[in-house]
Amino acid sequence: MERMLDHSSVVPLYHQLKELLKEAIEKEGGKPGDKMPSENELCAQYNISRNTAKKAIEDLVQEGVLKRVKGKGTFIAKPKLEQSLSGFYSFSKVMQESGIESKDIIIDLKVVEPTTKVMRVLQLLHGDKVIELKRLRCANKEPIIFETSYIPEHFVSRISTEDIQNSSLYDVMEKTFGIIVAKAKEVFEPILIQEYESKYLEVKEGYPALLLERIAFDTSENPVEFCHSVVRGDRCRFYTELI
Repeated sequence: MERMLDHSSVVPLYHQLKELLKEAIEKEGGKPGDKMPSENELCAQYNISRNTAKKAIEDLVQEGVLKRVKGKGTFIAKPKLEQSLSGFYSFSKVMQESGIESKDIIIDLKVVEPTTKVMRVLQLLHGDKVIELKRLRCANKEPIIFETSYIPEHFVSRISTEDIQNSSLYDVMEKTFGIIVAKAKEVFEPILIQEYESKYLEVKEGYPALLLERIAFDTSENPVEFCHSVVRGDRCRFYTELI
C-alpha cells in the first residue's frame, strides 16, 4: 500500500483510508479469507487515530468488503451474490446458477388473519385468511434472506412444511395446487435490519439491507402471493442491463 493519506484534504481521513484499502485489495488480488492489517497497524502506517482506522474498517464491513472474526481479526469477505433485475428474483435459481448450495429453513407456517395491507394487495374479502410462511434462505449454510410469504388460504389450504421443505414454493403451487405464477411486480427499497430479523440473519441490528416486496400473479392475473424479503446488503447486490 504505497499511497498515503492527504491530511490536508477536505475528504475525511476514514473515507480516504476506506477507498485506499478497497483499491489495494483489487490491485493486489486479495482473496476471500486473506487477513487485513489490524487497526493498530493501520494507525502506525498512516499516522491516524484508532477511531479513524476503526471507522474505515467498520464501513467496509457494512459494505460486505471485509468481515470481522471475533478474536482473530479482519479478513477479506466472500464476493457478493449477484441477481439480475431483468426477471423477478429467484433465490434458488441464483444459487443453482452460481453453483452454491442453498437451503431453506422453515421458521413458521400457519393460517393467520391478514393485515389491512395484505388484504389490499391480495384483493381479499373480510373473513378471508392467508397462509403465512416464514423462511430463512441460506447459501452455503450462511443466512442471506429472511422471507415472509402470504398466500390466500383458499388457494393452498392443504400446504404443509413437508411440501416446501425441499422444493420451490412456486413448483409446489403449480404441481400440487395447479397455480401457475405467470408474472410478478417487485419493489426494492434500502432499509436497516431490525432486531427481530438480525437474530435470524446473524448480523447486528442496523446493518444495511434491501427490502424486496413481490406480488405474484397467476395466468388469470389474480394475486396469489405477497412476499416480503429482507436481503442482507453486505452479501447481495442487484444489477440491470440497459440496451
